[in-house]
Amino acid sequence: MDPKGQKVKLNDGHFIPVLGFGTAEAKEVPKSEALEVTKFAIEVGFRHIDCAHVYQNEEHVGQAIRSKIADGTVKREDIFYTSKLWSTSLRPELVRPALEKSLNNLQLDYVDLYIIHFPVALKPGETLFPTDENGKPIFDSVDLCRTWEALEKCKDAGLTKSIGVSNFNHKQLEKILNKPGLKYKPVCNQVECHPYFNQSKLLDFCKSHDIVLVAYGALGSQRLKEWVNPNLPFLLEDPVLSAIAKKHKQTPALVALRYQIQRGVVVLAKSYNKKRIKENIQVFDFELTLEDMKAIDGLNSNIRYYDFQQAVDHPEYPYSEEY
Repeated sequence: MDPKGQKVKLNDGHFIPVLGFGTAEAKEVPKSEALEVTKFAIEVGFRHIDCAHVYQNEEHVGQAIRSKIADGTVKREDIFYTSKLWSTSLRPELVRPALEKSLNNLQLDYVDLYIIHFPVALKPGETLFPTDENGKPIFDSVDLCRTWEALEKCKDAGLTKSIGVSNFNHKQLEKILNKPGLKYKPVCNQVECHPYFNQSKLLDFCKSHDIVLVAYGALGSQRLKEWVNPNLPFLLEDPVLSAIAKKHKQTPALVALRYQIQRGVVVLAKSYNKKRIKENIQVFDFELTLEDMKAIDGLNSNIRYYDFQQAVDHPEYPYSEEY
């Protein structure tokens, strides 16, 4: 199978590659490394690149994409690039300037997908994580339906081909879907999703509305100290995944990625290790059986690695709902 050919049709008619390269990195990694690894990911066959303003590396990721276009490896239309609207820019009048800032950093004319990164609004300004003197986040109050209308305008202006959301629960999605005068539905909801937290209810909800679920954290956590509870079990050491991997002569990571693709989920593989980046593209070289899929379904145990507890007091904190 040609990985470049595996795509899913979005509800607005555009297509998204089912396997994406995630560019969020641990604090320890120098931002410039994003240039190297993104170029490498494109060389081995990744065509879907997932990034965000808050990762603070769009300049380097954009440079990587442009250099691979310049050397003839890909054309712009071969690349599916996602950026995300950060929480400090959820006020409607700040949406287009935020996207324009990303485009300027990237030196691209458009992004393929622009999504609301997180439904919790933070105080506008240059500081990505504004806090008070006690270190508590400074929230903002924004009607997400108005934010959505500003995203619709960005699509109409040609700055992004598609628009979607991330980290929304089904009630927050419903609010947008039921909005009077809705022009475009969200094409996707990007959420944490892996065998220990398989999001089956949210997936069913999204499928029923023709919204694609995009999985981040698909390999469990890479133990990012600042985000993740270190006492949680390490997904890639799971005995069931390991046994299935052994049977197919694959790695547990590949089994976790393949699981998502077979249940109709678009999956992001995040790695800053060249050997593993090259390995992750092999997800198209094998297939899991129905028994394998059922066994992996059985691992679901409601383990959320990224719960953004800091935002729990905000009325739009998404994880107080069951799904």
